[in-house]
Amino acid sequence: MTAQEKKGFSRPTDEEIKSRLSEKQYQVTQNEGTERPFDNEYWNEKRQGIYVDVVTGEPLFSSNHKYDSGTGWPSFYQPINQGVLQEDTDYKLGYARTELKSAIGHSHLGHAFEDGPLPTGVRYCINSAALRFIPKEDLEREGYADFLSMFD
Repeated sequence: MTAQEKKGFSRPTDEEIKSRLSEKQYQVTQNEGTERPFDNEYWNEKRQGIYVDVVTGEPLFSSNHKYDSGTGWPSFYQPINQGVLQEDTDYKLGYARTELKSAIGHSHLGHAFEDGPLPTGVRYCINSAALRFIPKEDLEREGYADFLSMFD
């Protein structure tokens, strides 16, 4: 059992997922879809906070690691913690790409590319539809008080 699972994050049943998500969220997270660049909820989000898996609530990324990649999707140079992402190889466009999924929910998030900024050199290019943003001021109320210290 991972630390995230110990905190109560688990994958709902397929029926629960279908009933909780919008059509776009379901298409992206469960059918490996991609939303349009510059036409998604968080590509230009500037507030402090964390981004969690829309399916499980599992914390995935922090605004501290977000940057403007110019691609039109939320981009991060690292995940919030080690072990929250699973990587797989995707050949859907005819060449190898690194697909990213959430470790607990197995939600398709987006892809990783080797053109990111230091310190990692990786660009985690993520679909907004796979995420829920929790602003810093709501972290405690939403049960994510452990992450408040990231913003001191």
